This record gives sequence, C-alpha cells and structure tokens, in this order.
Amino acid sequence: MKLVRFHYLQGDAWGVVSGTQVRLLPGSPYGDWSPGESSLPLEGLELLPPCNPSKIVCVGLNYRDHARELGIPLPEEPLLFLKPPSALIGHRQRIIHPASSKRVDYEAELAVVIRKRLKDAGASEARAGILGYTCANDVTARDLQGRDVQWTRAKSFDTFCPVGPWLSTDLDPDNLSIKLILNGETRQDSSTREMIFPVDRLVSFVSTVMTLYPGDLIMTGTPAGIGAMRVGDIVSVEIGEIGVLTNQVAESRVKKIIDNY
Repeated sequence: MKLVRFHYLQGDAWGVVSGTQVRLLPGSPYGDWSPGESSLPLEGLELLPPCNPSKIVCVGLNYRDHARELGIPLPEEPLLFLKPPSALIGHRQRIIHPASSKRVDYEAELAVVIRKRLKDAGASEARAGILGYTCANDVTARDLQGRDVQWTRAKSFDTFCPVGPWLSTDLDPDNLSIKLILNGETRQDSSTREMIFPVDRLVSFVSTVMTLYPGDLIMTGTPAGIGAMRVGDIVSVEIGEIGVLTNQVAESRVKKIIDNY
C-alpha cells in the first residue's frame, strides 16, 4: 500500500494511491483507519513529504560498501546525528544550493516513518512501530562538513532533506535495491542488504536514546558512490518496491542577490 500526503484546500491531506487515483484518507494514518470514498487524480497533486516529524534521526556509515569505499572500519554501534524538520521538502521540490558551500553532495537513503510512540523498544516492537518506508536524500554540504568537524551546519540547510514521493507499507526493508541517478546517470547502485545495522535494530537503538513519536523520520544511511551536485542538476533516488523521488538543484537567492549587487 502507498500512503501519500499532499496539499489540499487550505492545508494538507493523506490518501491511498490506487492506480492513477488517490483515495482520500479521513484523518491521519497513525491510528486505525480505512480509505474514504472520495478520490482525486494523482497527476497534478502537489506532493508533500510523507511525514510530519518532531525530529529527523540520521545514521552515518551504515553500508558495508560505503565503509570499503572510504577505507574505514565498520562501526560497533550506529552513529547518530540529527537534521531539523525545517530541512524537509517533498517530491519535485527544489534543493537550494547554499551560497556558503562550494560542494553539495547527494546521499541516497531508505527512510523509515514511525507509526506510534516507541521507547526502549525491542526489535520486534520496533518493526511493529513502523508506519512505512520512503526514499530520501541526505543532502550534505561536504566542504562545510570537513571544515566544521561536527555535522550540524553541513546537514541542516533548508531543503537538505528531500523525502517521498510516498510511504510504502508491508515490505521487507532489508532486501531493497537503492539507486541514485544524477542527470540520467546512475551514481549509486546498491542494496539494503549491505546495511551494517538492519532497520529493526536501528529503530530499536534510536528508541533507547530518545523517545520516538508518530511521524518521526529515521534515515538509515547511504551506500557507496556519493558525489557532488550542481545548480540545474536533476537528482533522483530510486528504491525498489517504493518508487522514485526526484528533485532539481537550484541556486540560492542569497547568491543571486550578491551576484547582482
């Protein structure tokens, strides 16, 4: 099942994708629900990020092929960092290249959306507490990451967390193809089988550090092949059984103002 969030009337709404139509969902998908009778054409809807998180928890270095690429040992436990919810954008929205960075990278990732409150959850409870899975791009100002040592600024610019186009439920997250396509050329091509820590263990681990709430987002790391994006580039994250998230890189308004001054 594919759950989609989209702009509707003066706010947002949830729906279930059924072919070329979206059946409106009364309320939110975090409790018990069933699709309503009303529907809208999927084509033309302004899709929003399929979550409304209190926090975005990210995992660094969680693919074996990426660790081999970097020539560093595998971590003994998940390496966590945060992105702010203000970084979220949806499918077909623009990634803004900040004027303060000279290198902005893509990082294709599988993302997990939490369905219910989780604290100190075991692996089975963690898996039961997942609403669904989606495509994500952990956009990173790589030069600022190296300069700052810690990662907050490099990971947190507005638009640096594209997510979408929808949530897929009832799938095996530990055996999915994952690709990053830049201007039609595949740059990352791996499988979630390469994850060092599988999804249920990640969710369980995070819940021992901080309470997870409905709508929270967990980014599960990126495989080998990360690289730079430039203004005008079209970048897509494609994950098997989920779909394709596509965004374009745009110039910062601040840079335009400076250049025109």
